[in-house]
Amino acid sequence: MKYVGMQTQISRNNTLSLLLLLLFPIIILGMVWVFLAVVNYFGNGYYDVNGEFHRQLDLHAVLTTFVEVLPWVVGIVGVWFLIAYFFNASMIQHVVQAKPLTRKDNARVYNIVENLCMACNMDMPAIYVVDDNQLNAFASGINKRTYAVTVTTGLLKKLDDDELAGVLAHELTHIRNRDTRLLITSIVFVGIVSTVMMVAARLLYGFMISGGSHSRSSSNKDNRNGMAATFIVLVVVVICAAIAYFFTLLTRFAISRKREYMADAGGAELCGNPLALASALRKISRNPGLDSVNREDVAQLFIVHPDEMDLGLLGFVKGLFSTHPDPEKRIAILEQF
Repeated sequence: MKYVGMQTQISRNNTLSLLLLLLFPIIILGMVWVFLAVVNYFGNGYYDVNGEFHRQLDLHAVLTTFVEVLPWVVGIVGVWFLIAYFFNASMIQHVVQAKPLTRKDNARVYNIVENLCMACNMDMPAIYVVDDNQLNAFASGINKRTYAVTVTTGLLKKLDDDELAGVLAHELTHIRNRDTRLLITSIVFVGIVSTVMMVAARLLYGFMISGGSHSRSSSNKDNRNGMAATFIVLVVVVICAAIAYFFTLLTRFAISRKREYMADAGGAELCGNPLALASALRKISRNPGLDSVNREDVAQLFIVHPDEMDLGLLGFVKGLFSTHPDPEKRIAILEQF
């Protein structure tokens, strides 16, 4: 692979990623509109001359209500987003139980990061270490104050200096390309949609438990119709939320996979030894650590996802929804340099 047009590729990738990221608020607002439309449809109607009830959708009323609730939706999602966005660094380090690393703690790692930062003229990020005998690493942060590179103790023990430099160069490239900022933004939006889906599912479950017994004890036809309409609305809400969640996941995965390839290429260029990075990826993929975190939103930051090593049909299916490209494909590309 040639490095010709590297900055052009990064620019195009950033533009595409930003366009994909715009889908998140569109999906959230679309989900709200569909919910209002369903509520309106099952809440309005008329009886004909034969006494039959016909439901109808009042689009004008739906639009009016949507405009009224729009500031509330934007406000709630905005506050939620800002809290998660600006406190993500401390939350991630708490989840993985990472500790800060200084030159005094490990001069080898500190010096490698410092030399790489000097080579690409970037500010040095914070360095963290996780006590894990397996191998993994990731970059995080949204600005110079919060940018950080985290490694496991297993990675430091089992990689030589060249391989470690390749991994650290990969993570520094994520920071240079603003990948961490974009990925954290997508993580926050996926979390919002996921929470809405879970709340809707819980409401539906609660309705099925309490509403069913109530409807059986009631002989009032209008009450039964109202219960049925409520049930249908909840089902539609859950379905809409699930569809929205599915598309936000696909969008996030597309962003993540593209950027892993770019970080591999940029890391190989920065450390000057693509074969060393390929060797490091091979070692990490055989024994990826941080699998005890059990947080998919955090795991997508790792250089190798600990749960995406399955082969065969299951591996193919999981590959469609993976946040990382297949390690063997990444290694093969690096070995072409």
